Amino acid sequence: MKRNVIPSDSTRMVKWNQGNHQCLILNVDGSCLGTPIRAGFGGIFRNNVGAYLSGYSGFIPESTDVLLAELTALHQGLLMAAAMGIEELSCYSNSLLSINLITGTASNYHAYAVLIQDIKDLLSAQNYSVHHCLREGNQCADYLAKLGASSNEECLVHASAPQELLVLLQMDAIGTLFPRA
Repeated sequence: MKRNVIPSDSTRMVKWNQGNHQCLILNVDGSCLGTPIRAGFGGIFRNNVGAYLSGYSGFIPESTDVLLAELTALHQGLLMAAAMGIEELSCYSNSLLSINLITGTASNYHAYAVLIQDIKDLLSAQNYSVHHCLREGNQCADYLAKLGASSNEECLVHASAPQELLVLLQMDAIGTLFPRA
């Protein structure tokens, strides 16, 4: 039986990060799902009012590691942003571990040290920043990450939004609030 969630006074309400910056925004996410488990990643480029610019999704063969999926989503998005000539970008991920590895000092012996350093190099070469967001405000990237995990494409660019993503984009653009579970 499905219950309606009625926010209490202590419930935190969350929305997509629109209006936080005047530059382009990239939301990224990684996902592991299915049986057997499949890892995927996704990301979405929008302007600061929510208009879709581009998106991507992909499957990571022979991996079930969600941290790798989260870092790959960020890496792929930063590579695409540079290739698209984007000069200023705010990137959001709901993976606090990924953000901490990127913004902190990661061990040279970390399993993903090379990938983490590549991300740091991309960030330092451009006017790009990374920020943490809550998963309730990252639903479009989550959709694309799950799409990637359920596909066999190593990376697919979505020049236009997939049909199933349109409702989520609209909810983000109008500032729909979601209760933090």
